[in-house]
Amino acid sequence: QYLRWKQTKMSRRLKQNLEVEQALAREHNRKAWDKMVVGKRCFTKPAKDEDLHNPLGVIDAQGWLGGDIANQQVLCLAAGGGRQSAIYAAAGANVTVVDISPAMLELDRQVAQQRGFELRIVEASMDDLSVFSNAEFDIVIQPVSTCYLPNIAPIFMEVARVLRSGGIYISQHK
Repeated sequence: QYLRWKQTKMSRRLKQNLEVEQALAREHNRKAWDKMVVGKRCFTKPAKDEDLHNPLGVIDAQGWLGGDIANQQVLCLAAGGGRQSAIYAAAGANVTVVDISPAMLELDRQVAQQRGFELRIVEASMDDLSVFSNAEFDIVIQPVSTCYLPNIAPIFMEVARVLRSGGIYISQHK
């Protein structure tokens, strides 16, 4: 019985430590990306005009999306910055963009206003999509980002929850 008690106590402590580590990583990432926007660094530049002329050619060169995403519900996860959201919107999708960085999301707002796109913009961490309903999206696109959190299991659990049955999840990794 002592061993069970000890294992339970250690398990709780590990869980608490992981939650603290995850929270610290989120705050670090928020600050880092906000700073990158101010410095106009790589990955903080909105879509270019040429990207929007043939958006499916840019985002779907392999044909995974089936050639037409008009009216599809697309979640651009951890994808603020005005690139992903603009390209998917130009392809006719109904786009929701989620990012932890207010500065990155401001770029999405600016691009949407300049180009006349309607975007749903949500400030949240990629591992907590509790603001969304189950099976809300047809497509989830996630540029390289899972490498920024110490525990990726919650991200995949949330994506599985918000993605419709038969939906498509495209995640880029380093």
